[in-house]
Parts: sequence; structure tokens; C-alpha cells
Amino acid sequence: MSERVLPGRAGGLVTLGAADGLWVGLTADGAVPTASGALTCFPAHARMGYVLLGGHVVEVVRAGGGGWGVWPGEVRRAAAELNAVGMDRQDLVRIGPFRGVPRQGSEEDTRLCWRRRITGELQELGGAQRAARGEAGRLCHLAGIDWRQILVEQNPDGAQRTWWLPRAVVRLLDAAEHAETRWVQAARARQTCAAATVPPSRPRPARDTGSRQAAGPGGPTASLRPYSQELEGQLYSALSRKPGISRRVAGWACAVCGGAPAAVLDHCHEHGYVRAPVCQSCNTLERPDHLYSNDIRVANRYTRLFHTDTIDWLRHWHRCPGCRARTTLPLPHLAAWTAHIACRSLRPTHRAPRGRRPCGVLRVSWTGSQNTPRSCLLTVAVDCCPSGEHRVLARVPYREAAERFRLWLAETAPAVAAAAGPDRLDGLPARSRPVIADTSGEGLALF
Repeated sequence: MSERVLPGRAGGLVTLGAADGLWVGLTADGAVPTASGALTCFPAHARMGYVLLGGHVVEVVRAGGGGWGVWPGEVRRAAAELNAVGMDRQDLVRIGPFRGVPRQGSEEDTRLCWRRRITGELQELGGAQRAARGEAGRLCHLAGIDWRQILVEQNPDGAQRTWWLPRAVVRLLDAAEHAETRWVQAARARQTCAAATVPPSRPRPARDTGSRQAAGPGGPTASLRPYSQELEGQLYSALSRKPGISRRVAGWACAVCGGAPAAVLDHCHEHGYVRAPVCQSCNTLERPDHLYSNDIRVANRYTRLFHTDTIDWLRHWHRCPGCRARTTLPLPHLAAWTAHIACRSLRPTHRAPRGRRPCGVLRVSWTGSQNTPRSCLLTVAVDCCPSGEHRVLARVPYREAAERFRLWLAETAPAVAAAAGPDRLDGLPARSRPVIADTSGEGLALF
């Protein structure tokens, strides 16, 4: 973009209004839609010393005449990072509404907290709070991203409506929250250090607003540490109650994708062991679609789990000592694998413009549980099939499904299979825990 469209320069800075125009122009051709007013409209807050553009923190400093300005190079860097993001509008992550979400306090009014902000905005629906806030205060963007253009609202069968965003955008906003937290922590540490090093008898020197702050090692760009099995073999029930565990988890990179800050401890609900810290996106990706007490719908996301990123996910699931020792997967995952892989050749297909495509939606249910393998039976069916709805494809005993999985694992991921086996049962519980259904919207945490 030509520099002539950037008025208001002062000492190399550009005004916030000019930076808005630069941001919109640079990201116009990107996959993720952006919003005007990213640096000037709510929830951007220049007086806090920074604004969020995508997953990037841009410093805001005072320019000449008492106004606020930013460095155009930082805006260009944030735009380049956002333009490099690919977005699949069909790969969605549920973002609400969830029960028990705490209200945002006044001390958090300047923080992103994007899930709370979107939930609050959508739940108002023209209420008194929105009227009181006025159009100038409306939540028109989050970190410069126009989330309204890509929000998907679903209301299946008259049930409670749910809100969804593309997975790429969820990862971006999670990364923005993490970068903001690191930035604020680093700024407070610099203030504390400066207050401790300045003698009380001397006046504190005025800050040079025309120079950029030095990014310390604890700044927002500091790299996250990779997860190195530090929590292996620990029970989630005990570890989750330890003080400071959330702060410790946030310091790791996601153990699956490696490109986002970890947010939760993923654990196996059949054996109770911690697997690894993962980001919200990977934690959601692992869950099946439409989970019931003994019935799941095998969504398209399993194509990624069992095809594109197979080895990464198998290694992650086998971080649980119970699954690794028994060379299997938690029952819902094993059921999904059976429907998606073992019974793939049985699924009917129909003509399509480019050949043939599988029809309907796979669904797999089971009777019994993994604790009673002799009586546990998996039933694979197809919903919404034009040739016959709820068509049963196969009934597979649990033991047969587990044996098929062992053979497939040895062929697909030899290194993962070599680390598994029945000789590694020391210290495992004599009886694994039953699968307990949690069908509340924010739950589905059986995996």
C-alpha cells in the first residue's frame, strides 16, 4: 500500500485512523474477514498501550500533540501473519452458549475474553444493555476480525440454538488471548523492575515516547515451551486440584498441533490419566459430533484424526498408560474408528458430479461397555441415506473391533504400536472406569 494514504505521521508513527485503513487494505484479500475500526472501535483500547490485530500485539504509543500512534511495520507484520492463515468454513468449533460461564468483571473490560464477549453480545438480542451502550459501543470486531461474517448459528430440531466459528478463527482468537496475557505480564514486570531500580531520592526520568520499547524475554513473542511428557502417568483427578496448574498449562505449546498455546489438560476418562496439555481447538477436534450415552455420530472431522494427522493423534491417545498398555482406544474413539475405517467398504455411495460420494452420516452405537468386552457390541449404521434411513451396515463385537485396531495400528503407526502391549500393566488400575455420558453442551469430555 502506498505511504501517501497514511496521514498523520509523527516520528515514524501513524495515527490510529491511518493504521485502521492500512490494516483493512492489507488484509482485504485474506481468508479471514477483517473489520474497520480495529484500532479505534470497541473493544480496542489504545490507552492500555496495545491493541490486538489477529494473534499479534501491536504497541500503541503517544505521538506528537498528545495523540496516539502505532508503528506501521507492526501493522504490516500482523497483516502478513493473518493473510497466511487458511480457513475452512466447514470446519466449525462450538463457542456457545455454555452453562455456568462467569460474568465479565469490570477489571476485565479491556481484555479480549472473546468467548464471553460473543456470548454476551448474542444473548442480549436487542436488550436494554445494548440500547444503553449505543451503537458506538457495539462489539463490531475481535482483534480486528469481523466475526459476524463467519458466525454460524444452528438450531437443530427446535433445540437450543448454538453458535459456531471456523476452527482457524478460534485458534487465532485463542492465540490473541494468550499473547495479550503475556504482554500484560511483561509490562507489569517491567514496571515493577523500574520502580525497584530507581532510587526514591531521585525523580523518575520521563519516558521517551518517540522510541520503541525493548521486547524482553517475557514479552508476547516469547516462545512457548514444548511438552516433554512431564505429566505422564499422573491422574487427572489429583493433578487438576493442585494450585497453579492452569498457569503451568498455559506455558506449554499444544502437544498435538504445536502451534497454539495450551489451554486445558486432556485426559482419558476411561482410565483417568492425563494425556497432555492441548489448545481449545484440538480439544474440540478430538470430541465426536453429537455424543449420547452410547451413541455417536462420526463427523467429517474424523477424516483428519484417522487420515491426515493419524500418527500425531494416535501418539496423543496412547499417552494414557491404560490405552497404551491395552493397545486400544477409549470406547467412543474405538467405535468411531470401527465405523470410519473398519467398515469403510460397507458404506453405500451415490453418484456425484465428480464420481461417487458416500451417502448419509455414519452413526455408531454400542451395548454394554469396555468393562464387559464379551457382551459389548458395536452397531454401525447410516443416517439420512436415500436408500433407507438408519440402514445398519455391520455389528462388530468389541473384542473383534479391538483386534482389528491393533492390526491397523501396527501397519499405520509402527512406532506407536511398538510402545504398546500387555506387558506394561504395572501400576494400572485393576478395573478401568466406566464411560459416563455427559451430553451437556460444554461437556462431551469423555476422551
